[in-house]
Parts: sequence; C-alpha cells; structure tokens
Amino acid sequence: MADYDLEALSLPELKKMQKDIARAISSYEDRQKAEARAKVEALARELGYSLAELVGNEAKTSRTPVAAKYRHPENPALTWSGRGRKPQWFVDALAAGSTASDLAVPSRMIT
Repeated sequence: MADYDLEALSLPELKKMQKDIARAISSYEDRQKAEARAKVEALARELGYSLAELVGNEAKTSRTPVAAKYRHPENPALTWSGRGRKPQWFVDALAAGSTASDLAVPSRMIT
C-alpha cells in the first residue's frame, strides 16, 4: 500500500483522491455483494431451488392513492387526503377563519 503525505497534497488533489476512494469503496461493496449472491444462488441450486423461490417476489408493491378529504375552496384541483403534512393552502384557509369541515369534500351517497 502506498504511503501518502496528505499534508503535501493540494486541495484539488485531495478532492480527486476522495472521489477515487469513494469509487473504490463502492466498487468493492458491489463486488462483495455479487460474490455473496453467487454463493447463495449456488447453495439454493444445490438444494434444488432457485433463489427467487426462497426469497419470494422482490417486486415492490405500490400503494393506491387515498381519496381526497379536503378541497381548496377556489381551486378544486387542489386536494388533500388528510394524511401527511398539511398543504399550505389548507393552513392558510384555517388561519383565515375556515374550519376543516368547511374545506371537506362532500361525501357521495351510495345508492
């Protein structure tokens, strides 16, 4: 391993070295993961399975959007489900004296 006098290097040289080290670390981790995956796949094959059978479906499921509970009084395109951070228009409307029930989307009647 090379011995570097870091004090003698300029800032651009140090930054380049930092980038090179980060790239080397990432590359090393990728190689280690690939090697581990190959070992696990080989073991699964020896036991008569595929890796996908053992770990299940790796596809990520997406959440369905939640129906809007609140609607902007002047711009009906702006809605909020009532989950997560309150949108600024909702906060402004409350500060102006509106209530949450004033901004609520009318519920539909089921027939």
